[in-house]
Amino acid sequence: MSAPSPANIMQLGMAFWGSKTLLSAVELGVFTELARQPLDGETLRKKLHLHERSARDFFDSLVALGMLDRQDGKYSNTSETDQFLDKTKPTYIGGFLEMANDRLYRYWGSLTEGLRTGLPQNETKEGGDFFGTLYRNPAALLAFLQSMTGISIGASQAIAEKFPWNNYKTFIDIGCAQGGLAVQIAHTHSHLTGGGFDLPPVGPIFMEYVQSFNLSHRIRFIPGDFFKEPLPETDVLCMGHILHDWNLEEKKALIKKAYEALPYGGALLIFEALIDDERRQNAFGLLMSLNMLIELSGGFDYTGADCCGWLKEAGFRETRVEHLIGPDSMVIGIK
Repeated sequence: MSAPSPANIMQLGMAFWGSKTLLSAVELGVFTELARQPLDGETLRKKLHLHERSARDFFDSLVALGMLDRQDGKYSNTSETDQFLDKTKPTYIGGFLEMANDRLYRYWGSLTEGLRTGLPQNETKEGGDFFGTLYRNPAALLAFLQSMTGISIGASQAIAEKFPWNNYKTFIDIGCAQGGLAVQIAHTHSHLTGGGFDLPPVGPIFMEYVQSFNLSHRIRFIPGDFFKEPLPETDVLCMGHILHDWNLEEKKALIKKAYEALPYGGALLIFEALIDDERRQNAFGLLMSLNMLIELSGGFDYTGADCCGWLKEAGFRETRVEHLIGPDSMVIGIK
């Protein structure tokens, strides 16, 4: 048996060094620049308008962190950063990282206070209203919705491939954001028609995104507030990264509304970074739940078993959990 080592403790304790290095690289556009062509360090430094003192350390840190390659003195993207961190590609997920850099990074500095008080540590702590301000600012709303597309794109593709869509004809994504899930489903299954349900300011952004994929003839936007109005009737309802925003009573109310909107045999798909039932392995899901503490007054993440229990309580006759990709899984309820 080897002697205990402090290496893992130190690596985790100082993990914010690497995280902020990546976030700054996204902010500076490193990966978008290198998507055009590999560049030597000095050329890259000048294109990014960086001071010469630490540019080399910055670029080589990204190499050591696995975010860049370097061959013959020239830096280039890895296959992952080229696909997911180039702003010009539809697979760009950096919008969520941009939001993390702009907002979450500093608010997570108050996690200890949040754990002691149980109160959010974001703009509300300073007398602001992030979501209220967000929906009144079209540019900020677009950036936020793009970040939601980014964090959900892998799960959305997996849902389009794994769920038995051939058994259904229509679907609606509740809290649809920019429309990433609706587009993936409709693009993969030409027999389906569907739409997105969200607050009215989301509509123009949703439809512009849908039109960019030439799917506006099959996907529509339905404006509404899911706490104030009935949910649209359809064969399949989807809720992605929605339930974790709310307290237990609100979670159950949304599930009940979904049950009432579905026909017999209809399905509810709920996907999140579900915490594993033993609460030991999915660190991302558990940390996302801590993020709900930072951001919201009652939100929390949950296990697949938790969610299946709420679905059965609402009346769903069948439930199951399926892994999607990375930390994300979906709960399926059949009415």
